[in-house]
Amino acid sequence: MGSRSEKDTWRNWAGTVAARPVREARPASVEELAETVRSAAREGLRVKTVGSGHSFTSIAATDGVLVRPDLLTGIRRIDRRAMTVTVESGTPLKRLNVALAREGLSLTNMGDIMEQTVAGATSTGTHGTGRDSASIAAQIRELELVTADGRVLTCSVKENPEIFAAARIGLGALGVVSALTFAVEPVFLLTAREEPMTFDRVTADFEALHAENEHFEFYWFPHTGNCNTKRNNRSAGPAAPPGRVSAFVEDELLSNGLFQVVNSLGRAVPATVPAIARVASRALSARTYTDIPYKVFTSPRRVRFVEMEYALPREAAVGALRELKAMVDRSPLRVSFPVEVRTAPADDIALSTASGRDTAYIAVHMYKGTPYRSYFTAAERIMTAHGGRPHWGKLHTRDAAYFAEVYPRFGEFTALRDRLDPDRVFGNDYLRRVLGA
Repeated sequence: MGSRSEKDTWRNWAGTVAARPVREARPASVEELAETVRSAAREGLRVKTVGSGHSFTSIAATDGVLVRPDLLTGIRRIDRRAMTVTVESGTPLKRLNVALAREGLSLTNMGDIMEQTVAGATSTGTHGTGRDSASIAAQIRELELVTADGRVLTCSVKENPEIFAAARIGLGALGVVSALTFAVEPVFLLTAREEPMTFDRVTADFEALHAENEHFEFYWFPHTGNCNTKRNNRSAGPAAPPGRVSAFVEDELLSNGLFQVVNSLGRAVPATVPAIARVASRALSARTYTDIPYKVFTSPRRVRFVEMEYALPREAAVGALRELKAMVDRSPLRVSFPVEVRTAPADDIALSTASGRDTAYIAVHMYKGTPYRSYFTAAERIMTAHGGRPHWGKLHTRDAAYFAEVYPRFGEFTALRDRLDPDRVFGNDYLRRVLGA
């Protein structure tokens, strides 16, 4: 029997992970999914589900059975009395957002990209920014989980509550999520105000900007003292989306097309990066627009990169960011991607990066193909000194011993894993590192 071919290799979006499974499965129903898990377990094969591959880590990689959920898509039901929507796990967020808008509904909050599947996004703790509204997983009201023995469990506050408490951000370690029920609300309008601001001003006023806005985030451009801020707040309307020319210039030309060119130049000639950063940080102008949520929260991301993001206690964020800036300023590093800062309120999910504490996120990026380890290592040293928790789907070097220190409910999660998957049917090398053997 010959070796498996290149076409049998699965790769993630960023090109940081490759895996060669024994076989792939494309179940079209929860019953087929459960049988896929049972048959793999009988053969002694491990099972992992991949969504759109937007995780930078090997959280979804397997040498066993790779489940592709592209046939497990669509809305199962909308309950307008309970204001919930139940959706198949493989549904891309972009399709869910469009479908909900057609029904006059919306999620309360979301991240800034929507390429991920709903299960992939929630299982890794994907989030946006919000003063009062939390991650996508925090909006889950019920989930359907296929366990290692092929059972199908319904989990909510009332049914299997101890599993629900953990499985909303389950890392793929507790089972395969087959459906999710989200809280929704009538579609609303958001007014976005984007404005350049100096690093010194945004860090000095960070708490006030957070308190005064429902959704606040900013980007700092390394090698400069410049930031770009974004404030999203609910609006009575009317809708006033960006003009077609403005949207093309800001979202396509500057944020994707030209950004691709300057990053390619910076990768080829690192010495040009500081000058490019100074120009780029001044290219985006102030603008205000009003639209439905997913058109404000999300934006296209076509320039490929690698990323590390840490969740810090919100009160530690400004100090950590200033340390990061000082480190970049005194180092020979050349960083062409901005640093992104967002917030989230505390939630009650065991392994949520915001579990039990008000949180600020600091995300560092490097253009794909650019050496990133020195930068990420130095940034990680700063973040871990503040008790930071890395995003489960983004690059980091932490292990189970570290997580046991920064997550008070870590033992609760691993005990549940031991009960639901004692034979590690859903295990892989990544989970062995972050959760222990």
